[in-house]
Amino acid sequence: MNKPLRRIAIFCGFLVLALLVRANWLQYFQADELNENDRNRRIEIDRYASERGNIIVDSKPITGSKKTDDTDFVFKRTYVNGPMWAPVTGYASQAFGANQIENLEDGILSGNSDQLFFDRTMAMFTGDKKKGGNVVTTLNGRAQKAAFEGLGKKKGAVAALDPGSGKILALASTPSYDPADFAGYRSADAKAYKKLDTDKDKPMLNRALREIYPPGSTFKVLTAAAALEHGKVTDVDEPTDTPEPYILPNTRTPMTNLAQGCENVSLKKALEISCNSVFAKLADEVGREKMLETAEKFGFNKEHFTPVRAAASVYDKEMERSENSLSAIGQFNTATTPLQMAMVAAGIANDGKLMKPYMIDRLESPDLDVIKQNEPEELSRPLSQDTAQRVQELMENVVDSGSGRNAQIPGVKVGGKTGTAQHGANNSKRPYAWFISYAKTDEGSPVAVAVIVEDAGGTARDDISGGGLAAPIAKKVMEAVLKK
Repeated sequence: MNKPLRRIAIFCGFLVLALLVRANWLQYFQADELNENDRNRRIEIDRYASERGNIIVDSKPITGSKKTDDTDFVFKRTYVNGPMWAPVTGYASQAFGANQIENLEDGILSGNSDQLFFDRTMAMFTGDKKKGGNVVTTLNGRAQKAAFEGLGKKKGAVAALDPGSGKILALASTPSYDPADFAGYRSADAKAYKKLDTDKDKPMLNRALREIYPPGSTFKVLTAAAALEHGKVTDVDEPTDTPEPYILPNTRTPMTNLAQGCENVSLKKALEISCNSVFAKLADEVGREKMLETAEKFGFNKEHFTPVRAAASVYDKEMERSENSLSAIGQFNTATTPLQMAMVAAGIANDGKLMKPYMIDRLESPDLDVIKQNEPEELSRPLSQDTAQRVQELMENVVDSGSGRNAQIPGVKVGGKTGTAQHGANNSKRPYAWFISYAKTDEGSPVAVAVIVEDAGGTARDDISGGGLAAPIAKKVMEAVLKK
């Protein structure tokens, strides 16, 4: 071979080598980046080229797929009772992407997950169309319906758990939205999405997981638990030596009580009539560090993944003594999600063992083979069994004799705590109505519930209370779970 030809051959060899290197670089190193690029329309087209798998509740799909007349996006997502289930499913939109379970388990639902490689391979040989797998949830359809209908036109949220396993049984948020309204990519879908996104009432906000509120007097349950666990109270029927008025530590500010007769009452009576002074004093005796320790064992100050991310609830780590006392009655900087308060009730109902909340039971292939089965997992032990059972006694007394009477269920032992949390500077806005509870049978506690009514619409300010607005909703949810 003469010299010029040899040079051309070497140059062509370099070109082929460069082409191979570039192709391999794209396939093995840049593939994920290209797949995740928002401008890669082929990914969205592929996602809606076949029927999407379903999200399942009580063995029935609450999602579906509908064929369109579009040549690119062949199928569009549909929803059964979309507004009721939106806090669980999230949305899958051809134009606006996906969120919550629709996003987190998109690989399974779209059929593109590596976990479905065998199914895709078999489909190539059999000629079958690609199908998505299913996401089977832990949700209880009756409980979800009771929560959603109980909230009605009120702004608020409900979270319900199985204390023994951590399974999420209900997750409702109102006002809500229908994910089907913008599942496509046409102008009507864009208009619907923009309207929801700019709505001042935030219907697309998952209040059960993502919004944090002052818990008000429901937090007194945790304060009582800390006082018992750390030996500041040994007998729930003994006087607490609380003066009236009680002056907040290092201040001249008296802690006011809405209830009458709080001076020197027992812990049991203090929770029944919700005495601010007793719990403010107990929190100071327990101390900020032990209060913080107990709160964090229940899950405060950390995010939780259900697998949908839940915002971190807050118990301040750097408070003064007086601020710790205010925090212990659910005010100052204390803030929590409804899920977190359901976890508090669940940990107490489960004799001091707190289970990790989760909402996906298993993932299934298109042929219904189990790809992944989730199992209950212990999160922490906030309380000893003895302490938890003494707190149960206190909470059950609130429902039997105190402000939680609206949650009573004939033949069932119910424990609970009401709360009416101040809102706005100097309590200038309408307060939040809270109720946390559990129901207990001879076999244990199958359900713990937290309800917040953020805005009850036309209800007069003086009529806003946890016992009046939130407790009846919790009762309906518990009854739905107990129903055989």
